[in-house]
Amino acid sequence: MIYLDHAATTQISDEALEVYVNVAKHYFGNTNSLHDEGSAAKQILEASAKTIASTINARPQDIFFTSGASEGNFLAIYSLLRASSKGGHVITTQVEHSSVENVYLKLEEDGYEVTRLSTDESGIIDIEELKRSIREETVLVSIQHVNSEIGVFQDIKKIGALLDEHDILFHSDCVQSYGRLDLDIQVLNIDAITVSSHKIYGPKGVGAVWIDPAADRKAVIPNPDKTGVIRQGTDDVPAIAAFATAAKLIHLNKESEQKRLKSFRNELINELHKMEFDVKIVGDTNKSVPNILGLRFPGIEGQYLMLECNQAGLAISTGSACQVGSDRPNRTMSALGKSEQEAREFIRLSFGTANNVGQIPQIIEKMSVILERHFDKVNFYRKKG
Repeated sequence: MIYLDHAATTQISDEALEVYVNVAKHYFGNTNSLHDEGSAAKQILEASAKTIASTINARPQDIFFTSGASEGNFLAIYSLLRASSKGGHVITTQVEHSSVENVYLKLEEDGYEVTRLSTDESGIIDIEELKRSIREETVLVSIQHVNSEIGVFQDIKKIGALLDEHDILFHSDCVQSYGRLDLDIQVLNIDAITVSSHKIYGPKGVGAVWIDPAADRKAVIPNPDKTGVIRQGTDDVPAIAAFATAAKLIHLNKESEQKRLKSFRNELINELHKMEFDVKIVGDTNKSVPNILGLRFPGIEGQYLMLECNQAGLAISTGSACQVGSDRPNRTMSALGKSEQEAREFIRLSFGTANNVGQIPQIIEKMSVILERHFDKVNFYRKKG
């Protein structure tokens, strides 16, 4: 099987797995316990927070570990709202991950008014539309850094500067950008970010949120006692330590790996265009991370192609794993102005350490066989009709 679904999850690295096993076996204490076993586990927890913090130029005490990005997005957004009494209007985009969209649906039920920004055909929001959407009562904006389906990245530094001028809290889901793009919270004018372990070759079930302890500066009625993530329970120290190991490794190799994946993606796109079948690249590869490629083959549904590819030994997806099984067309494609049929044709290829240029001929050959078989069948029935 050629694995082309790294945006959904990654295989845990040997280094991270080794740390997980070692910590689970030898440092099993509860970090809240006062005996030596608990203290040893707490030291590892604190060291892990220090490692994660160093990757985004933050303080360790402002890192909060979670069970993953979905919980992290929920906690970050609600913690920021809890810190402010400014108003009841919030802003997001039409292309957010479902874990953020679901929070905003809940906020609407709670009485908040929600504005969802549109994007251009490449998936980039319009800063001018954001400016026009800001009101006196706007309290929070949540905009993802990198779209998980087409890889396009937003200029969160520019967005953050605008929102800072208006004293509006800003959260960004940075799950797909962490370890791929630079994230320095000291220069981003941002109040909270969410990251996840299993997207960067760490274990599943663990993530982290960074929240600016000074978020209250944007509250109309400052209340420092209200700031922070409310989360209780026993810390999963082995998973957190393995997450920190994976984070350290992906940042050490970030530049070289992104360069390698860009070369891989460009070569794959070149070969796709040489096929006798029409292929449409979704989004702008000049404004996207190189490890995610959205595309469609007009005339064949993505779900069908994904299943056929699986049978042929190619693991691809039809978008975010959190939307799999939905009867609705792909949300990102719809937001980009695609028709329902075009949205249903969408597939996503996402790359990682498991991929190399030697796999490209196999990928092209397998897809060509599937496409030829499909269109021959379609043409046969058309001729019969």
